[in-house]
Amino acid sequence: MTDALSPAAASILPLRIEDLILRLHRRQLLGPLSLTLSAGPRSISLGPNGAGKSLLLRICHGLLRPTGGTIAWQAPAAIARGRQAMVFQRPVLLRRSVAANVDFALKLRRVADSERPGRVAAALEATGLAPLSQQPARSLSGGEQQRLALARAWAVQPEVLFLDEPTASLDPSSARAVENIIASIHRAGTKIIMTTHDLGLARRLADEIVFLHQGRLLDHQPAGAFFGFPATEEARAFLAGTLDW
Repeated sequence: MTDALSPAAASILPLRIEDLILRLHRRQLLGPLSLTLSAGPRSISLGPNGAGKSLLLRICHGLLRPTGGTIAWQAPAAIARGRQAMVFQRPVLLRRSVAANVDFALKLRRVADSERPGRVAAALEATGLAPLSQQPARSLSGGEQQRLALARAWAVQPEVLFLDEPTASLDPSSARAVENIIASIHRAGTKIIMTTHDLGLARRLADEIVFLHQGRLLDHQPAGAFFGFPATEEARAFLAGTLDW
């Protein structure tokens, strides 16, 4: 098996989104929206509730089909699907041990039996869960469950990792632990595409900001420029906490 991060594997990036539209129940929720996400920078999507951040993430990951427009990876869709992973705000864990949850993710990706134990152990060590490897996954605290979801995703070595509000509802200590893991996954070579409401987290982690409001892309620029010189009145109001939904 060739891992997503192996030099032998051609990149699935950039991801090109052209004239994307999403309508549900006769209501337009996204678009028209065009955006290119390239390898390297951590891309963090900001915007108020209802801006369309999570919808866009799900469309990119293939969980929702847009009403119009195109979503195109650099690689064929079948290859791209196998080189990405997604972690949700509330992870769904299997009724089995912590280690078995990670192993099952590897089994689904058809990782060889001989290789899986080492990758499970490495992922649990990297996320601080090694001492809990034999505990039932659903007995973990909220922060530990989110770390397990990240371990499960990291173990499959994705080229792209989608994260939907990964620190929401976590206490500050748990949120910082999750943040540190995300930074480590990025340093290992995985492209991070993430949504968050936490401006502090975005300032610390983001390399570029994708700012959405009412289903429209209003700003896409380096994080330093966005936070220092937001390009639109809506972005300025969002940072000031005065933007209406």
